[in-house]
Amino acid sequence: MSDTNADQDILVTAQSWMAAGRRVALATVVSTWGSAPRPTGSQMVVDADGRMMGSVSGGCIEGAVVEQAMAAIDDGKTRLLDFGISDDQAWEVGLACGGKIQIFVEKIGQ
Repeated sequence: MSDTNADQDILVTAQSWMAAGRRVALATVVSTWGSAPRPTGSQMVVDADGRMMGSVSGGCIEGAVVEQAMAAIDDGKTRLLDFGISDDQAWEVGLACGGKIQIFVEKIGQ
């Protein structure tokens, strides 16, 4: 389980960014298997310019998640991202820890 205060900070930041007119997306770890860098429930907020707060992977796949979050902001579609040791993309983005992680990305707000 993720840190409740950190999760609240992410949501407060998302709310603040939206109030300032920034378009945002929220990425949430929805499942893990094996040696995953962050627990289920971990979150990251991303704005349309690629600025982010929070963590869904301790850094190893966050670049790919930010790209998908920015795409979700643009097209309004949700995404379910899978990264794992057997996934070539996981190696490309740096997830060599041996686990699997699934991240749900959604545009929030207007």
